[in-house]
Amino acid sequence: MESKKYLVVIPARGGSKRLKNKNLLPLANKPLIAHSIEVANSIPSVDKVIVSTDSEDILKASVEYGAECPFLRPDSLAADTSTTFDVIKHTLSTLETEHKLSFENVILLQPTSPLRTKENLKGAIELFEAKKANAVISVCECEHSPLWSNTLDEEKSMNAFLDSQILNKRSQDLPTYYRLNGAIYIYKTEELLKSKSMFPTKKSFAFEMDSVNSIDIDNQLDFDFAEFMMAKRKK
Repeated sequence: MESKKYLVVIPARGGSKRLKNKNLLPLANKPLIAHSIEVANSIPSVDKVIVSTDSEDILKASVEYGAECPFLRPDSLAADTSTTFDVIKHTLSTLETEHKLSFENVILLQPTSPLRTKENLKGAIELFEAKKANAVISVCECEHSPLWSNTLDEEKSMNAFLDSQILNKRSQDLPTYYRLNGAIYIYKTEELLKSKSMFPTKKSFAFEMDSVNSIDIDNQLDFDFAEFMMAKRKK
């Protein structure tokens, strides 16, 4: 068994309900998935970049842009209910049993975060190693404080919409909240498999990213905004 340090897994299903063929849509003259592959391949400490997909078209595009796709994901892991953990576990298991490869750490890069940069990934890996972490997960500052949010009843009443303690506070006086941005997840493989969770409770740390690099493409508006920011970045 050959042991390596870092495996990057990029999960990319063929089916996409909100944005058809999302992972292959051209962004800055490349398929969306190519941007994540190229960032992964720009990091010297990354030993292997694997795209896990059920689509022959995504497989071909991924290989063209520098990833490896030694197997197609089984149908059981290509449904809407399939979990990311199961996809990573399947990738690790297949590489171990069929290719005699094991990895000390695994990095998850979702293809829907095309503005994630080489510097972002490099910084997250440096934090992971400096902290001797079990996990490093990227976040960004919330666009709006969740303290200004609540649910509405059938009457749409706002009588108790905000907590009385923040009614007269300015937004800048509220605490800063962060949200998951979906761009970078780094795990110690042993701890990930042991916890069976994408959010290990021990020795997990946040890697902060700015809001632009955190763009996560879920619908056409997200894609249009990413396209605009990518063009602006090139200028």
